[in-house]
Amino acid sequence: MSKESPCIAVCTMDPKTKLCFGCGRTLPEIARWHSMATAERLALMEGLAARMTEAGLTPIAPRAARS
Repeated sequence: MSKESPCIAVCTMDPKTKLCFGCGRTLPEIARWHSMATAERLALMEGLAARMTEAGLTPIAPRAARS
């Protein structure tokens, strides 16, 4: 996960939770990501792993870590 974005290029939405399997964001969050203030992006990123765990999703490792 980079400082700028949690995107790991998995980009597939879970139909049940409406969260991205790769990063844990919702489509509205992804759509407005670049217009968010830095503090808002950082706050959101801090909670993504917990959000995915609570939704029963296993975070996928970034591509570099999977190689």
